[in-house]
Amino acid sequence: MTERRAFALSDVLSVTTGKLLSSRHMDGIYDILSYMTGQTLFTHQLGDACDKAKPALLEQHPQLVDVCPPDGLDQHDLLAWLTEAERVHGENLDVQPLADWQHRDPIEDACDKVGADKVYVVPLPPDA
Repeated sequence: MTERRAFALSDVLSVTTGKLLSSRHMDGIYDILSYMTGQTLFTHQLGDACDKAKPALLEQHPQLVDVCPPDGLDQHDLLAWLTEAERVHGENLDVQPLADWQHRDPIEDACDKVGADKVYVVPLPPDA
């Protein structure tokens, strides 16, 4: 049996559309991507995780391929659009973890992205 966990449609659409639609804002993004990758992600890792997660989510839920809010909606109309999307597709969708995500050390990943000379690690005191 394949592991699955339910996530709000707004969390899923945030990844598949590249627009922050999650009702939980960034918490929703961190939760779904951390679940899918199996690791606690740092901010600089979200883009790579999204790049891997988007096609996987669309493969799991092909009905979402063309689901994206129109540009220029105000908050009221965007909420109405999302409510209609939830009516059509459900408020929650089951999501599977990524099969091919390679765990990345967040500090090494930052060094690879911007250069080790720009990454500063501040050690915490032992009682923190």
